[in-house]
Amino acid sequence: MDRRTRKRYEARAEIAKALAHPTRLFLLEELSHGKRCVCELTEMVGADISTVSKHLAILKNAGLVQDEKRGVQVFYELQCPCIPKMFGCLESILAANAERKYESVSG
Repeated sequence: MDRRTRKRYEARAEIAKALAHPTRLFLLEELSHGKRCVCELTEMVGADISTVSKHLAILKNAGLVQDEKRGVQVFYELQCPCIPKMFGCLESILAANAERKYESVSG
């Protein structure tokens, strides 16, 4: 693998790392429905605002979300429109895995 190819895969890995947390996946799914205030997201997650803000900062640094300040409130929205398709793909994998497990138990 040449240096340029390696850099591209390292960049992809950074995005994958940002996705590799249940809370961040939840935040992305909620943001796929539209802009949300950090205060709303904090309530939905059930964690303190600093924890949610750290998760959102990781997603923002990965280029997955963007923020907009309105006075003292900060709103987030998806920057990457393919996220809902990714969730659909993940659900397909989960369904296939469940089917395989069922078949191995019932077969």
